[in-house]
Amino acid sequence: MNILGINCFSHDTSACLLRNGEIVAFVEEERFTRKKHTKDFPNNSIKFCLEAGGITIDDVDFVAFPFRPGLDFARGLRHFIQYFPGSYKRFAGQALMDANLKRKVVNFRREFRYKKKIYFVGHHEAHAASSFFVSPFDKAAVLSIDRGGDYVSTLLAVGEGSDIKTLDFVRNPHSVGEFYTAVTAYLGFTPNGGEGKVMGLAPYGDSTYHDSFQKFFALNGGGNFKLNLEYFPHHYGSDWFSKKFVEEFGSPRESESSMERRFENIAAALQKTTEDIGIYLANHLYEATKLDNLCIAGGVGLNSVMNAEILKNTPFKEVFVQPACNDAGTSLGCALYVWHVCLGNGRKFQMKHAFYGPGSENSEIEEALKKAGVNYQFVDDPAKVTAGLIADGKIVGWFQGRMEMGPRALGGRSILADPRISEMKDILNHKVKHREGFRPFAPSILVEDGPQYFDDYVETPFMLHVLPIKNDKRDVIPAVCHVDGTGRLQTVAKEDNPLYWQMINEFKKLTSVPVVLNTSFNVRGEPIVLSPQDAVNCFLSTELDCLMIGNYLVDKKSRQPTAD
Repeated sequence: MNILGINCFSHDTSACLLRNGEIVAFVEEERFTRKKHTKDFPNNSIKFCLEAGGITIDDVDFVAFPFRPGLDFARGLRHFIQYFPGSYKRFAGQALMDANLKRKVVNFRREFRYKKKIYFVGHHEAHAASSFFVSPFDKAAVLSIDRGGDYVSTLLAVGEGSDIKTLDFVRNPHSVGEFYTAVTAYLGFTPNGGEGKVMGLAPYGDSTYHDSFQKFFALNGGGNFKLNLEYFPHHYGSDWFSKKFVEEFGSPRESESSMERRFENIAAALQKTTEDIGIYLANHLYEATKLDNLCIAGGVGLNSVMNAEILKNTPFKEVFVQPACNDAGTSLGCALYVWHVCLGNGRKFQMKHAFYGPGSENSEIEEALKKAGVNYQFVDDPAKVTAGLIADGKIVGWFQGRMEMGPRALGGRSILADPRISEMKDILNHKVKHREGFRPFAPSILVEDGPQYFDDYVETPFMLHVLPIKNDKRDVIPAVCHVDGTGRLQTVAKEDNPLYWQMINEFKKLTSVPVVLNTSFNVRGEPIVLSPQDAVNCFLSTELDCLMIGNYLVDKKSRQPTAD
């Protein structure tokens, strides 16, 4: 049975194909359109999923969307009445969005000539399903937490077998995600895109404003909370933060301006407050369920510092977060919800890796290299050659196998470098990634060596936990050691990504260090590269030294003149 999940709700549109409950393909539309966090309908993503599955639309048994027509309007009407007259703009916008979503479904049927049944799954139900049903747990508490969907910001649930039951939820406008995004905007970064930058900035600050930030949330017990709307008027569809916020904390930062100490401290308070709320919600879930395992979903689940703090400061023994836990992952979640909850099928799939996107054969790669006019050579052992290049101080673009899902590069479309070189962080930020100097880089480590390098160690194959680097290892891998002594690590297992594991293992043979620096294969403001052409373009427009793409090694020094 084939189920096609489609996220066209708002940003980060995507598509996913399930076959008998297992993932065949998943991809975000931004990778095709080259528009980060795109809102475009995922036509390209749908076509890829069908091609990857070797089927046509006629072979799709069910289609699922992660929204319920009319629900936003109904809940929006409640919101409109409660906050009238200021809420008219938000309500009008939501009504238009609801109508637009219905129109997208009609257009999908028409364009793809799809005549079979369509399921509509709630936004947070899709989030919850996207995590629990691919987790290793038969039973778990589930926390879905984001800016909002269906006028709900937070869902507390329990998953067991093929079912997910809602325990409670928090309605918008009371939202941790909206709070984080509002302060992200105040700090001069792009809302709904720059939040990860703020997480990287936070360790540079101190606790100056943490006490002041306590007034923003009222924790009402039972997993409920209220956001202080005097400071955050997003529910009116206007400004992210109020004049009162500015009066208390000063003028907001202009985009691209210098980073004052005040802004670093505000980022620190924002991050710590978010962790506090996450821990509060998780502790309530534990008390309500008494389960050992927690699944997290929703855009706030990308906050890998919060995830680690929840594991450290609650009774949960394991915390699982899948790599596309943001809205992109709702295409996966709604398809899983249909397979398990609506159709009652049992579970047999566990997500061990994230490589469900497009891949390229050597023939396609070689064609792109010829077209670009670069010299290249075929290598029999890309892992060993790449390890040698990195050990020699080279910065290498790594394009191998199928593309990973989610916003973090996991060894399919990565830029790799030597973590032992202390200045490598600044070189990469300024000369390759063209991004802010405070932003850290991730360590990819052989899973078997993780305990020797990290305190509070847990396996985290999707780079969704930030852990302390052991004191005696911080000088060994300085390029991936953040200012607070932590690293957003990715653990690499041989059975899940053999080639990437082999490359890191070869680097270990050369250097005695089982870690490489890993960052996404893109430049600031662009999505991760998808095609060989994307990879070559990024390689040629940056100061990358080498490109290992399939079995081909490209050295920038040897570029040929392009034919007319």
